[in-house]
Amino acid sequence: MLIQMLKAKLHMAAVTRTELTYHGSITVPQDLLDAVGLLPYEHVLVANVNTGQRGETYTIPGQSGSGDIQLNGAMARLAQPGDRVIILAFAQMTPEEAKTHKPKVAILDGRNKITDQWEG
Repeated sequence: MLIQMLKAKLHMAAVTRTELTYHGSITVPQDLLDAVGLLPYEHVLVANVNTGQRGETYTIPGQSGSGDIQLNGAMARLAQPGDRVIILAFAQMTPEEAKTHKPKVAILDGRNKITDQWEG
């Protein structure tokens, strides 16, 4: 049996832009993806802290250090610039693997700079 566990979390990311006519996804700076071990095109859940809405999509790497978090395509309807979101990724593992698993978490400020970071 496999169970689903939190793998990575970018907490309180500030949406900087939305692009409805793009083909979908969430653009996240490469340095933020790297900080929590997210890969380009990895499946993520995006939760809007302002509205409580959630949506699933995949990541697209953006320019490192830019601080730009952009919701694209249908995801652009999930938030407005300035809204804060939580970006979550999950991994399937055995219960035995889960006992030692530690997710990577980064807390972001209003300019999408990491203010705190940890595993587990």
